[in-house]
Amino acid sequence: GRPVRVLVMMSGGVDSSVAAALLRDEGHEVVGVTLKLWGGDSDSGCCSISDVDDARRVADRLGIDHHTFGFGEDFTRHVVAPYSTDHARGLTPNPCIECNRHIKFAAVDERARLLGFDAVATGHHARVVARADGSRRVARGADRAKDQSYVVHMLDQDRLARTLFPIGHLAKSEVRARAAELGLRTAAKPDSQDVCFITRASGRGSFLGERIPLTPARVVDTGGRPVGHVTAVELVTLGQRKGLGLAGGGAPRYVVDVDRTGPEPTVTVGSAADLLVDHQSVHHWAVTGYAAADRSADAPQPSPPVGLLPGAVLVQTSAHGTAHEGEVVPDAHHPGDPTRVVVRWQAPQRRVAPGQSVVVYEGDEVVAAGRA
Repeated sequence: GRPVRVLVMMSGGVDSSVAAALLRDEGHEVVGVTLKLWGGDSDSGCCSISDVDDARRVADRLGIDHHTFGFGEDFTRHVVAPYSTDHARGLTPNPCIECNRHIKFAAVDERARLLGFDAVATGHHARVVARADGSRRVARGADRAKDQSYVVHMLDQDRLARTLFPIGHLAKSEVRARAAELGLRTAAKPDSQDVCFITRASGRGSFLGERIPLTPARVVDTGGRPVGHVTAVELVTLGQRKGLGLAGGGAPRYVVDVDRTGPEPTVTVGSAADLLVDHQSVHHWAVTGYAAADRSADAPQPSPPVGLLPGAVLVQTSAHGTAHEGEVVPDAHHPGDPTRVVVRWQAPQRRVAPGQSVVVYEGDEVVAAGRA
């Protein structure tokens, strides 16, 4: 299409570096920006000083301007604080999704709009597809192993019209090859893996321990017999296998239930089969692929009726999980509430940890999402 002004979020990684290069080569007016989100310790994510340096050097190499935007307060309010309170409430948060929802595709996009940019771009492995009726959808990236459509599933029509994913049609190997061709210092840089504000050195336990009270809990088997204990029930998630103080040997055991309400918090462990269910209830339900869904996760607006998802759909319940076939039906326990639905699985699937996103696809395209 015609050249436009694009603000590219450059994390210092290879994907966003190549995204910027591709846009530049297409003739767009490209400006790179690196986000300063977390002011605390970080040794694992995409906010370190060296990453800003990498991004700046890549921008220099590409001959584009580079800026740093500070969104520390927004990040603390929308990502870090809820991460702590979610754990305190027994939920398993997905901070990368909340960062995308509130920071990258909201606060940054708003600022880009004010600065006169036509679009924002990132190095996510995802695509935006236009449909016959003029609406758009997030779709899976070409590289299935690296697909990140799950973590950008929240983009509504308004955002999708202004969002570019330049490397979404490339395999990761092609991205690295392109970076090497361009002589970019990030060509061989490993992917960032972890939550940017949790250090590998001290981990989630010490991070949360400084912010919320941690409560010991007993661990029992499905017959109620004590088999171990944990120092913090707030750190336990459904389906968890490690760190439960269980004796080794025997078949693997998983967390199948967490009860925080009784006189003594109790974690129940069982077999993989004990995790299987034939349905999963979902709240904060919104259909994104049909019309503009509400942007704020805290105040879900009624979305189009559930009936807009006829028949079998594919449902993904974790960032790198497989999508499984199911059907979305109204929640009989909450009649008339369009923000609550039930996914009926075609074959039994693992229960989803409360707080995790449940993303529904038609083929490769995201059409709706909610939370377990």
